[in-house]
Amino acid sequence: MLRKSNYSRYLVVILAMLLILTVLSVTGWANEENGSGNYGLLSLVPPILAIILCIVLKEALISLLIAVLVGVTILNNGNLWVSFEKTANILIAQVADSWNASIILFFFLVGGLMGMIFFSGGGQAFLESISKKANNAKMAQLFAWLGGIVIFIDDYANSAFVGNLFRPLSDKYYVSREKLSYIVDSTAAPVSSIFLISTWIGYQVGLIKESLPEGINVSPYFLWLNSIPYSFYSIFAILMVGIIALTGRDFGPMLKAEYRARTTHALWAENARPLSGTSDLQVAKNASKIPLNLWIPIILLVVLSFYFMWVSGGGSSAESFSQAISDADSMFSIMLATLISFFVAIVMYLLQRVAPVAEIMDSFLGGARMMVYATLILISAWSIKQVCDELGTAPYIVSALEGVLSPLMLPILTFIVSCFVSLFTGTSWGTMGIVVPIVIPLAVSVGAPLPIVISSVLTGAVMGDHCSPISDTTIMSSTFSGSDHMDHVKTQFPYSLLVTLVAIFCYLIAGMGISVYLVLLVGAIVLYLLILVLSSISAKQLGITFPLEK
Repeated sequence: MLRKSNYSRYLVVILAMLLILTVLSVTGWANEENGSGNYGLLSLVPPILAIILCIVLKEALISLLIAVLVGVTILNNGNLWVSFEKTANILIAQVADSWNASIILFFFLVGGLMGMIFFSGGGQAFLESISKKANNAKMAQLFAWLGGIVIFIDDYANSAFVGNLFRPLSDKYYVSREKLSYIVDSTAAPVSSIFLISTWIGYQVGLIKESLPEGINVSPYFLWLNSIPYSFYSIFAILMVGIIALTGRDFGPMLKAEYRARTTHALWAENARPLSGTSDLQVAKNASKIPLNLWIPIILLVVLSFYFMWVSGGGSSAESFSQAISDADSMFSIMLATLISFFVAIVMYLLQRVAPVAEIMDSFLGGARMMVYATLILISAWSIKQVCDELGTAPYIVSALEGVLSPLMLPILTFIVSCFVSLFTGTSWGTMGIVVPIVIPLAVSVGAPLPIVISSVLTGAVMGDHCSPISDTTIMSSTFSGSDHMDHVKTQFPYSLLVTLVAIFCYLIAGMGISVYLVLLVGAIVLYLLILVLSSISAKQLGITFPLEK
């Protein structure tokens, strides 16, 4: 139950937003000359408002919808009534978009598939099969971390597979849902963005190719490949999960969440609203409880995802397997693979006589039903991205900071700019698309090393996308881990900020001409020491001693 004071706070915030909308409507606050798309500081209002409301209200859906409505009102020169109509049209447009529709269908299909797997006893069998090796919270976290690294093909697929696959294991040893969603999020975009075979490669290499000035005869793929060691944020975000899992050291809000889970066995905070979970899923009376009930659909899903991406990317006519994967229609391929896995799972469970078709479909609907709230949030996040695009939010941030891009500090400042653009827009790919064409010619003109500058954009975009409450991958990590979305954002942000500071430090010393591999070693040591120091300070403040489990 919500406390009365919380109701008052929510009411005040919502009334304040309505007052702002009314002022916009009555006064026509948005300037007429803004029809050109130059909204200046006003372009920052929707994303900042969304983030603030998410933090204050602890409710992502209403926060995003209010921010979208405010942004549309600015676009329509304060005409509130027209803005309601156009807000509805924007929401509808997100669902109608073929890429977005594939993601929505994937959400429901994979949620339903996981419901069927749970119903068949496959989840319990998996848990029992690895319990001998993963017999404590540390090993549960390490297994999830390694699983996230193995599923490198796509960040969306990563979130779905790892979150659903390792949730029963982490629950068994009382790893908080906040921690699981952090592990999932930190092995999604950070992993996919730097692995040699993933759906990200084609987009990144294509941007580099289009942005190179005439006369620069160098392979875009070569530049991307050489930028990987300098992708400090992505590398250290992945490494940090392993360090924390191995040492059992947490700090800040995450330490509170982990201590709560270990001592009270409460996987969520009080009043949390998980985007999904397994509490409503049922196990069939005749469940076989064999690991194959889980592994066959999951392995089939992964293998077919690779295959369909290879086919859609050109197949045998492509230059290489990696090139085919990078050119693939990734979301459609994954959705198609999920659909086939769904039918295979039905046949398997019918042959085992787990339950009649009607009961199996009930389990599918039970799993799919858990995706409804998360899907609404995702649609709202896409809507605010469209509003930000129309307001020119990202170009405004870039242009405002472009003048301070010193040649010596170019990689650091580019990294910070990319972080902010991605944080406020919730999209890493959108950030790359805006910043890369600006920064590469600038780097060429001042003589800055292209691999370092390129990496600073790509990994900076991952940083903002990694921790933004309006990012689709952040929402997916909360969804498939069964975590409260804002609790996930709140507990993850200090970790993301720490990695950001280490990345900035590494760009600074890399700019001095030090070998990148030595920089990586120094960065890893600094990260490890900072984790020990911060965890000790947090533990002392909370009166907690390590390890959390005895």
